This record gives sequence, structure tokens and C-alpha cells, in this order.
Amino acid sequence: MTYLSRRLFLGAATALAASPMLARSTTSASSAAAENPLVRQRADAQVFRHDGSYYMAASVPEYDRLIIRRSSTLAGLATADEAVVWRRPASGRMAGYIWAPELHLLDGRWHIYFAAGDGDDKFRIRTYVLRAAGSDPITSKWELLGKLETPWDTFTLDSTILEHRGVRYISWAQHEPGFGNNTNVFLAPLATPTTLAKAPARLTAPTLEWEIQGFKVNEGPAFLARNGRLFMTYSASATDARYCLGLLTAPDDADIMNPTVWTKSQQPVFVSSSATSVYGPGHNSFTVDEQGHDLLVYHGRDYEKIVGDPLFDPNRHTRIQRLYFRADGTPDFGIPVGNGPLPNRWSPLDRPEQFVRVTSERVTVGTGPVETTQFRQVPSRLDPNHISLVHIESPASKLVVGSDSTVTLAHDDGSNAFARRSSFVKQQGLADPKGVSFASGASPATYLRNISGALRLGSVSSAADRVSATFVAS
Repeated sequence: MTYLSRRLFLGAATALAASPMLARSTTSASSAAAENPLVRQRADAQVFRHDGSYYMAASVPEYDRLIIRRSSTLAGLATADEAVVWRRPASGRMAGYIWAPELHLLDGRWHIYFAAGDGDDKFRIRTYVLRAAGSDPITSKWELLGKLETPWDTFTLDSTILEHRGVRYISWAQHEPGFGNNTNVFLAPLATPTTLAKAPARLTAPTLEWEIQGFKVNEGPAFLARNGRLFMTYSASATDARYCLGLLTAPDDADIMNPTVWTKSQQPVFVSSSATSVYGPGHNSFTVDEQGHDLLVYHGRDYEKIVGDPLFDPNRHTRIQRLYFRADGTPDFGIPVGNGPLPNRWSPLDRPEQFVRVTSERVTVGTGPVETTQFRQVPSRLDPNHISLVHIESPASKLVVGSDSTVTLAHDDGSNAFARRSSFVKQQGLADPKGVSFASGASPATYLRNISGALRLGSVSSAADRVSATFVAS
């Protein structure tokens, strides 16, 4: 049984023979780093790697068609040609709102699961399945396979496929009769792409305060298997700034159809951030970058206030960021990292479990929440070949060297003096070529160093000095 699940990653991306049919991926995109937003005005974002390429499916603001992008690089999705593989009919069934497509390879055939309303009732949302006639999802003709058959003929959306311990499952959101809410999230094994093999299990219903803001919603399930556990993220509340992610966790070897094996987070794990100006983060999926690092894919707006119905605000953008894990193996989502190049975390070469971090204005080396340890590299104002390090929680502030060689986080006052003190030259690691070292832009013979848990600028004259001036990105 062959399959590709876009939301379940048991390891690095599947390595298969490259397809000759690729959408446009420019030379500059192949060497460029991905930035946020990855793709503007594309919501319900789904990105996955297959056959040496990245694929993307998402909702469009017009809610009238299904699109797929493909690129040889993650960054290339931003400019890749967008194939329209299906348009809604002018009237009748599926002529209403078209939402949240997912692309899956099941038993060697490409399928798209998507939600659609009817022409005379756009909100009569049900889930349908298309199947590609050929082997290339971009160029193939697509045919309607049927409607997903669930126990109730009610509002149904956000289907995703996963295979766990040899069983193929489908998970989706649906209004359940007898519940005074919008949608719950269900799980069931699949018999065929459109039929269930047994009655579904309800994994989560919106009951917590942060799940019932505006609307009582649990939707958009996404799965990630790591560290002996199976994690399921889901989205909750209205699709404005209150939209957020929750998390369910089950042991990897448990019977995942038993709702009691799942532990629900009592607080949201990913929420809006006024510090980084990303609002309503949700409807996520998971993928890996070119180096095999886990990535969180989601959508979010750049502003909090919305005029009118959030459904008709077009600016939910596809965004990505690194997903990290705590020492106990559970994911630490941090905060939405904001627009611009993706940030890094920097560990001293001899302290791989510690990171350069900010506490108020102090810059130390230690442990702490992910958001305190992430820095974006931006060109220095004085020399485009130099960089400055910007803390994601303080986009207007940079790491700056004081007169006593200590490093602090300070607001950029726009002066040349500040630019000199916050300018660094990124070099190959002095103690390890796989690491990096940061020489002072104003004093190239001195480097940022981890000295007794503090970040300071200092000279390098010994092997120990070179180790203290070498950092590894993650």
C-alpha cells in the first residue's frame, strides 16, 4: 500500500525519482533563502516535499478553484507557476465556497480532498474527492471520485490522510448532531478514498475558553510523529486574530482510535503576536526544509483589525518557520516569527543544548522559550556585506556591543555609531568549519564569544578562544 500524507512526517522527506514536469523555479530562487510570507493571499496552507520537489495547495480568496504550486526549492514556491487544476461549476453541487484542498498520493494515484458548498447554499459545505487521471498532479485531468461518506450529512471540511502502523486513516472536522458547536475533529480508518472502514472516533470538541471565541470550532487537524509520540495540531475559534492552534498528544504505540489515549493541551500552543505583527495563525501542516529540519506551515495576517467578515478578508498569507522540540521531546512552537528572512537559533559549539538568548535587554547563553532565542540576520546599514542580528520579539532592536565589550539588545536609534556597534561579519567557524563566527564589523580582529554564559566581544588567541567564538545554527 503506497501513500503520501501531506500532514504526517515520520522522518525526512521521501526521496524518490525527480519528476521532469516542474513549475517555474528560477535560478535566484534555487539559491535564495525562504522568507515570510512565503506566498501571499493563500490560506489553509499545505506544503510538502515529494520526489525532490515541494508542492503546495491552498485556499484562494475567491474560493472558486483548486490550485497547486511546485518548485525544486522551498523559497521557489513564492514565484512558482500556479496551476489551476479544477474550477467550481457555475451552478448546482460544488458551486459554492471551495475551501482547504489537500493533495495526497494514495496507492499510486493523486487525490485532492476539498470542501465545497452548493450553488444555492454556499455554506452547505461537504467534503469531496478528486482523482488525477495521470501521474503528474500539475498537468493531469482531474475527475470527481465522490463525496466523503461520514455518519452524518452535515457541515464537513478539512480532511487529511495519515498512515500509522500500517493503517490508513482519515481525520476531518464536522458538525456533529446533538452538539451546540460548529465542528469537532474525528478520526477513522479508510476503506476507500471516500468511505470509512469503521465508525469514527471524536478526538476533540471545542470546550475550552480559547476554543470558543467567536465560533465554537475545532478544525484543521495535522499530524506529526516524533520522539515516540503522535502529535495532532488543530485550529480553534473564529478566523480572525483569535484563531490559534491546540495540540493533542498520544503515545506512538497506542490505539489512536481510543480518544482516552490522547492528552489535550489546556492552553493554545500557537497564538497571535503583537510583537511580530502576525495575527490569527492557524490551519497548519508540517513539512521539512532542504536540510531535513521540521517546519511548521500555517497562515496568518499582518494586521489585527478586520473590517467586515474575516471570511472575505483576503490577506491570510502562507507562512513557515522552524519547529523545535523541548528536552522532553514535545514540540515548542514559539511565536509567529514575523515577516522577513527565517530566524536562527545559535548554540555555542561546546554547549549544543544552550542558545544565545535575550532576557529584557540582557544577552546571555542558556536555555529558555524558543522565542527568546531566535535572531534574524539582516544587512547592516553601513555595509551590505555585514549583518546585524535582530531579535524576533523586538524587530526594531539589534544586538549591540557596548564600550565595555558586553553585548545587549538595544533599539536602533538610526545613528552611524549604533550601526557600527551592531555590525558583524559572518565567517566560517574558527573552531569548526560547520559552525560560524561573528567578527565585529568595526574591529575585525574581535569576535562574539560565549564567556561564562555571557555574550561578549573579545579577541581570539587560543584554541579555547576559538571554541568560545564558534556557534552552530539551528
